[in-house]
Amino acid sequence: MKEAMLWKKMPKKEVQCFLCYRMCRIGDGGRGYCRIRENRGGRLYALTYGKAIAAEVDPIEKKPFYHFMPGTELFSVATVGCNYACKFCQNWSISQAYGGIKGEDLPPERIRKICAEQGIVGAAYTYTEPTVFMEYALDTAKLLHKDGRFNTFVTNGYMSSAAIGEMAGRIDAARIDLKGFHDKVYKELCGDVVLEYVLQSIRELHSKMHIELINLIIPGWNDDEDDIRAMSRWVRELDPRIPVHFIGFYPSNFMMGTPATELGVLRRAREIALDEGLHYAYTGNRQDEETESTYCPKCRARVVRRFGFSVPENRATKDGKCPECGEKLYFVNDIGGYWKTHPIRE
Repeated sequence: MKEAMLWKKMPKKEVQCFLCYRMCRIGDGGRGYCRIRENRGGRLYALTYGKAIAAEVDPIEKKPFYHFMPGTELFSVATVGCNYACKFCQNWSISQAYGGIKGEDLPPERIRKICAEQGIVGAAYTYTEPTVFMEYALDTAKLLHKDGRFNTFVTNGYMSSAAIGEMAGRIDAARIDLKGFHDKVYKELCGDVVLEYVLQSIRELHSKMHIELINLIIPGWNDDEDDIRAMSRWVRELDPRIPVHFIGFYPSNFMMGTPATELGVLRRAREIALDEGLHYAYTGNRQDEETESTYCPKCRARVVRRFGFSVPENRATKDGKCPECGEKLYFVNDIGGYWKTHPIRE
């Protein structure tokens, strides 16, 4: 447990948390929407600090990041808790903290030691929602930066502007869920979430670090081609280089009766995104080498060949250029070079 960041005192020992856009106002003895931030006597505490409910070594492609340090492995860590309540969540048993504050004691110093001993080059704060365990993630990130390792967030993007300000220079890349492009999905399936706040976070994160987006396509909810086209246009206007991953849904949690997404639907979404001017669009959760691989947006040469989470071939140059035509690609292959333009924050 650790005193939380980004909160303020209110009358009658209430506090207001402004870590995420829930902006929870919490009475003495109460907890926020995430179930893991508690008001104790008029002070807010992060109950899961240093308590990992999941810790694994994963390929970075699993997150998925395709354009940030491809082919590397990350130390992935999570605590219980989330600021969403997605009816389709595959990690609902830990994200909703139904079992209370559980987890293995795994302080930042221990993660640093594991990464050093095993030669792991970076970390991912992932599986649940890293925003709600921000203190734990940022303290770990600071230690890993000292050793020349990088840090990534796998997030729903519902953190506040103040939280993004704290992330800047400490988190190097963010993979953000864009679950749909209309409010119905967010309000009815995610727990009364506001789409515009997610879009605002995407804009702000993009201004501060490398980002990639995923869109989990759920049959009957967000698979309308007009919505996919509108979303692709919005991303193109922000930056056509931002990679977008169209991910297949599997029945889970409260949506066991919804069918899995067919590969053809994902391939069509990718085609729409490319037609709308995005440079990089992918399918995911379904093995398909053609649509998982990266192609140069100028000459269409295949630059990175992928199959599932493996990278059998990466032909991009160290400075991220196409080996055929020399086109500058949206790649971070050299973390040292990235830090020259995105300085580490002490």
